[in-house]
Amino acid sequence: MTNLMAAIIQGVVEGLTEFLPISSTAHIVIAQEILKLDRTDSFWKMFAVFIQLGAILAVIAFFWKRLTGFVASFRNIASKKNGDESSRSAWLKHPLVLVLISFFVTAIPCFLIDKFMEKFMGDNLESLKMIGIVLIVGGIAMYVIDRFCSTRVSTEKMDDMNLKQAIVIGLAQILAAAFPGTSRSMSTIAGGQLMGLSRSAALEFSFFLSIPVMVAAASYRLLKHVLNDGVPTNEQWISLAAGFITSFVVAYVVIAWFMTWVRKHGFTPFAIYRVLAGAALLWWQSQIT
Repeated sequence: MTNLMAAIIQGVVEGLTEFLPISSTAHIVIAQEILKLDRTDSFWKMFAVFIQLGAILAVIAFFWKRLTGFVASFRNIASKKNGDESSRSAWLKHPLVLVLISFFVTAIPCFLIDKFMEKFMGDNLESLKMIGIVLIVGGIAMYVIDRFCSTRVSTEKMDDMNLKQAIVIGLAQILAAAFPGTSRSMSTIAGGQLMGLSRSAALEFSFFLSIPVMVAAASYRLLKHVLNDGVPTNEQWISLAAGFITSFVVAYVVIAWFMTWVRKHGFTPFAIYRVLAGAALLWWQSQIT
């Protein structure tokens, strides 16, 4: 199989799984294993993160009107010169501010965790066995949280979130960096539900938080690859472009479907899928070792 075809397949997998709480990292690792790619190769490591930018672009495109509305309301607050308590409260409740606060709560610990894993753990945490275990544990946790918290909602809309909720969601997202297979989406949604957010509010915040998180992660990985291995070759750039475009198209469709699904159903089917996928992965790993 050519690298171009492998890139397109991984783009489809990324687009399908980035925003579903089933771990895109786990599915990319599985896809690379099936495609018999060298998962230790620095290019494919960087590729797996870089193509997430395609999925992030899909978020920006899908929520464009919502984002421009946030920017407009942010400018209105910024234009006010008074520094009274109501003004400060408006700042700390603005969705863009809460997203950035949650991002910074996540960013520094995730950077340190990445450095620690690279130095002391190598690829051990990305082994099929570890990912299988994390998929199962995360599936059980998601099921329990969704069942317990769906009837204890205090915040129906993302616009009504507060500072404490944003901080806790940022802390919850660190789990995704520490344990591949956790799912950034799952940890964000679960953290939001634990703090009283409705399913749709938790999901929407997860979408917006993914923008700065994944842009930072992808930029860091690309810069790291360039510094260590040089600028990607023409063939590698073509593979990156193919994976990027594919993940954008597929992710856009998934976002539209997922927003509708969550409002009517819930996360239980994804929790069940995680447990079954994790068990299947553990069985498969036992067969190839």
